[in-house]
Amino acid sequence: MDKRLLDILCCPATHAPLRALSAPELEAVNRAIAGGQLRDQGGRACASAIAEGLITRDGNTIYRVEDGIPVLLADHAVAAPSIEGFPRT
Repeated sequence: MDKRLLDILCCPATHAPLRALSAPELEAVNRAIAGGQLRDQGGRACASAIAEGLITRDGNTIYRVEDGIPVLLADHAVAAPSIEGFPRT
């Protein structure tokens, strides 16, 4: 993702700054998706693995990126603390 774009994006719910998911974080998210354990804030099951994602700098909220476009919809976000084994930085 373009750093200039990332510098201006923020969480729509809290206005916290965002950063790209690290490789270990992305792996944890995709493990949870593959295990059928992950639901978004709207209660929907997350069904497909993600290739890229953003997380608030406080490490609480994850947003998927689809085809290079951040999906910054609060009810489509995932709570990072709900993911078993999610790396805490």
